[in-house]
Amino acid sequence: MTLRLGDTAPDFSQDSTEGKIDFYDFVGDSWAVLFSHPKDFTPVCTTELGYVGKLKPEFDKRNVKVLGLSVDPLSDHTQWVGDIEETQGHQFNFPLLADADRKVSDLYDMIHPNANDTLTVRSVFIIDPAKKVRLIITYPASTGRNFDEILRVIDSLQLTDGYKVATPVNWKDGDDVIIVPALSDEDAKERFPKGWVAHKPYLRVTPQPNK
Repeated sequence: MTLRLGDTAPDFSQDSTEGKIDFYDFVGDSWAVLFSHPKDFTPVCTTELGYVGKLKPEFDKRNVKVLGLSVDPLSDHTQWVGDIEETQGHQFNFPLLADADRKVSDLYDMIHPNANDTLTVRSVFIIDPAKKVRLIITYPASTGRNFDEILRVIDSLQLTDGYKVATPVNWKDGDDVIIVPALSDEDAKERFPKGWVAHKPYLRVTPQPNK
């Protein structure tokens, strides 16, 4: 199946390095990042999973559960964890799904046959507490992901869910934001007491409201 933004993320049960994962129960009222990697014991994947372990406190601060996946068996995952910790210098501190039967990979369309008909590509899904898909990114096997960008998107999504704003190009937490065009100036005065700079009627820039 093909998932699109706004779709309900499919539920599943699958084995992992931390025991059986029932996805909806695992996520609970949190946000989630579900990401796949092509294969265990490979160099780019080793660096990615090590870096996600380093960022785990940042995900925790944002109420985000992280869940990795490949189609390798659980026994391979277990052996590989030691290599990740040894070479990357960070504790492996999140579950890694062993999707040997491709159940989750098929649900989330993580195998792209024209790239490789057996291995998962580097897919990333951000899923909100309502279990809605909020972001989908797919990278080729040869390119490691920028997980700092994943955190940036989570910051943007959580901010824009709470306020009538959007985040501009290259925005980072703490930067100015844009008042959504649908909000009238009159309503904006109540919501944004710090005021704004109107470059155009549709481009009103204001300080980040929760700072």
